[in-house]
Amino acid sequence: MPPTHVPRDAEGAGLPQAVLFDRDGTLVVDVPYNGDPRRVRPVQTAGAAVEAVRALGIPVGVVSNQSGLARGLLTRAQVSAVHRRVERLLGPFDVWAVCPHGPDDGCGCRKPAPGLVFAACERLGADPARYAVIGDIGRRGGGPRRGRARRARAHPGQPARRDDGGRRAGERPAGGRAAGDRPDATGGRRRMSDLPRTLVVRLDSAGDVLLAGPAVRAAAAGSSYTALLCGPLGERAARLLPGVDEVLVHEAPWVGLDPAPVSPRRTAALVDAVAAGRFDRALVLVSFHQSPLPAALLLKLAGVGWIAADSVDYPGSLLALRHQRAPHRHEAEAGLDLARAAGFALPSGDDGRLRVLTPPPAAELTGTEPYVVFHPGAAVPARALSPERAARVAAALAAAAHRLVVTGGPGERALTARVAGDHSLDLGGATDLRQLAGARAAVVGNTGPAHLAAAVGTHVACLFAPVVPARLWRPYGVPHVLLGQRDAPCADTRARRCPVPGHPCLDGVTDTAVVSAVDALVSGGPPEGRLATEPDRGAIVRTSCCGTCTARGPPPLCRARTRTWSP
Repeated sequence: MPPTHVPRDAEGAGLPQAVLFDRDGTLVVDVPYNGDPRRVRPVQTAGAAVEAVRALGIPVGVVSNQSGLARGLLTRAQVSAVHRRVERLLGPFDVWAVCPHGPDDGCGCRKPAPGLVFAACERLGADPARYAVIGDIGRRGGGPRRGRARRARAHPGQPARRDDGGRRAGERPAGGRAAGDRPDATGGRRRMSDLPRTLVVRLDSAGDVLLAGPAVRAAAAGSSYTALLCGPLGERAARLLPGVDEVLVHEAPWVGLDPAPVSPRRTAALVDAVAAGRFDRALVLVSFHQSPLPAALLLKLAGVGWIAADSVDYPGSLLALRHQRAPHRHEAEAGLDLARAAGFALPSGDDGRLRVLTPPPAAELTGTEPYVVFHPGAAVPARALSPERAARVAAALAAAAHRLVVTGGPGERALTARVAGDHSLDLGGATDLRQLAGARAAVVGNTGPAHLAAAVGTHVACLFAPVVPARLWRPYGVPHVLLGQRDAPCADTRARRCPVPGHPCLDGVTDTAVVSAVDALVSGGPPEGRLATEPDRGAIVRTSCCGTCTARGPPPLCRARTRTWSP
């Protein structure tokens, strides 16, 4: 490749003549010795950072140590294939400079030696004294330090910061503050080298992972790198969360509806994967009825020195912070409470609601006319209407002039076809967050799609089976209606299948109640002046609720205008 022209205004403005990015951990998620292009995933906002440099007319390149070549773990063809995948995801780079040697080979090109960077500058026609290196994960130590060279560590969602200290991520600087401290009162922030590498653990289903979102964002705001360890059922949701640099997946034998058997091989693989991440601290998020200690033990074996969790059980030496969950705290708030106790805070302007990455437009699937989503299925049968009842509810909504889109997973196609009939659009098996993001309201049980709807700001009419407490699991941070019999015999039993004949807690909800709830959510509130005569069969509409109250009834019982009515 001939030398790339260096813009004259870069010299005059004091800008670098070349910006060189480290590959692993800066541009793409660090997967040790990766030769598989399918495993290449960009670090969040890396593309925006590279484009910002390109927009200034400054040449961009990649400098990367690839000792897997020397160790026989990679071939040059594999390395080239990975580079092509990076360029497909992030656009072309003006130069790639790779050191193929091992750490004991004594070469002059392996970082932190300057040879690799100088070779890249020569190929770009840039002054070796006027370059910037972005990234280089902490374990590799310092980088080239000559002339006016500058080093920075890139972090998703934040500007690159100068880092001339050569410290490992999370190491406490002399006279400085401990890693994980919050920004100071003046709004100042520490350099990325002062911040920890953090692992957040949430091993349950998609809904649980979505509810962990505010805690994850708080951890990411105070960390140089944030990974999320989840179970297979939560993986898709984990990849939707802002602030996550890497997703680790483990099928833990102590959680889930159908727990996996204990596997020494899988357990050892998890410990190795966590150890490879060199995490400085971890937050283990669990539901109120779960123990964090099995996960904490494995993290300790992987070398994570500082672990925080809510724990009723005595943790011995497993937890550095044994936190006590506040009574009746919503799951999203409980996770954020733990993050705050660990020294993390949401960034300025973050209101702590559920969020996911911006979904693509839904019009190609749903059409352009306004619509309401009805998601009749649930992984736990007790939390869904019976198929017969769901079909009648759908027909009632369609008869009330609501354009209905029926959604469901690949295994629910027969259900969605039955519910949609010939009056609604059946998208069973083609469901993702796009349909929920575009809907005027969503009718759904107490299941993952309810939290996904809340994460994209959609109002929720929630057919909430009382087998778990509504105050802990209701849709969070959006106007919503809770439909169902709160005092049913199955209340707080955590039953997977309804133990009461006829499934009265949900199947007893009338068509009129569902239609009225949807009408209220679409129009912004319940019918004025109509209060419940049967509170436990009524519905709670939160139009501007703070998210912490649990009052039932009209004002002034709830200071945030919670109203209860029945049709």
